[in-house]
Formats: sequence, C-alpha cells, structure tokens
Amino acid sequence: MSKRLFVGNLSFEVNEEELRTAFTPYGVSEIVIPTSHGGQPKGFGFVEVETDQAQAAISAMDGKELHGRAIAVSEARPKTEGTRGGYSDSGGGSRGGGGRGGSGGGRGGRW
Repeated sequence: MSKRLFVGNLSFEVNEEELRTAFTPYGVSEIVIPTSHGGQPKGFGFVEVETDQAQAAISAMDGKELHGRAIAVSEARPKTEGTRGGYSDSGGGSRGGGGRGGSGGGRGGRW
C-alpha cells in the first residue's frame, strides 16, 4: 500500500527522475510534477511512497535542499470542494496552493 506526499517549493529545474531518485529510499511508486498549459512546472509535485515509509520520508526530506531550494514535504490531502484536480497541499500558511485572490471581473461560474 502507498501514501501520497505533497512536495512544495520545487525549483522549476527539478524533473520527475530527480525527485524519484531523492525519494528512492522510501519505496517510490509514482511521481507527478504538474505543469501549466505551456509546459512550465508549477513548483510542486506529488510522490507516492510505501505507507510504512511515509513518515520517515516526510521527516528526512522536509527542508532538504534540491536545486538550491528547501523543499516542503507533507502528507497530501484529497482536494476539497472548490479546488481543481485530485489532491491539494496539506500545508496552509505560506506554502502555497489555494485559491485565486484579488478582485475579479464580473464573470460568473468557474473562472
């Protein structure tokens, strides 16, 4: 069985193979780094690791430097109402994720 982890603050230069290598000691089964419509990485990813290794992976990798940036690792949570996709970051605070702020135009519906 596996557990999905959120990996935030990724450098745009980090690719799936590098992330897989970094998390290999924890039984990686899947890596996903979402990209924008233009193909630019979004600066976060998801790593699926063995359930019994998830806490060890979080403890060891949270704050670890990868391409000059300290990554943020936490357990991923399923997306809640009003979010897109299948998972969200579990951070809160300054870790990113979240909605679209600011004053929007008068368009109703979704964006």
